Amino acid sequence: MTDLIEIIKGRRSIRKYEDRDVSEEVLNQILEAVRWAPSWTNCQCWEVVVIRDPAIKEQIQAAFPPKGNPAIKAIVQAPVLLALCAKTKVSGYYKDLATTKFGEWMMYDLGLATQNICLMAHDLGLGTVIAGLFDHDRAREVIQVPEGYELVTLIPLGYPAKTGSAPKRREVSEFTHQERF
Repeated sequence: MTDLIEIIKGRRSIRKYEDRDVSEEVLNQILEAVRWAPSWTNCQCWEVVVIRDPAIKEQIQAAFPPKGNPAIKAIVQAPVLLALCAKTKVSGYYKDLATTKFGEWMMYDLGLATQNICLMAHDLGLGTVIAGLFDHDRAREVIQVPEGYELVTLIPLGYPAKTGSAPKRREVSEFTHQERF
């Protein structure tokens, strides 16, 4: 097994994919990683829609702005598109009341699940890119997300056709504070 820090450092946003299917066995390993993501009070507010149908992916792609999102082509090119949805008013809530300054905590929980997806995919030799700039309401209609749930992000998934180098990162000392900000 690869050292975890190497998996973290090696993961990239992949926007070009090989014309190669992702097996159910590999996909299930990635979904198992979602299953074990932490969440607020273990509410596991996520729902994942697995999309392979090219026609549905094209309809979702139409919810993207024509310019501004470099993942637009990946939506249809990747063999699998994962749509991460969340049940609302569960994460961050107690007795139907928001319990934190930030209210709804589902974005945090889905962020954790998304990171698990991306790291597991990378470890299995696949690539992902996290897409958030699109018309969420239009895309949610395509995949028929019911009331009480929100479509939060889309993740194209497949074997990378091209992998870029790591972007520059700040040094730990540049963002770490001791005792006070």
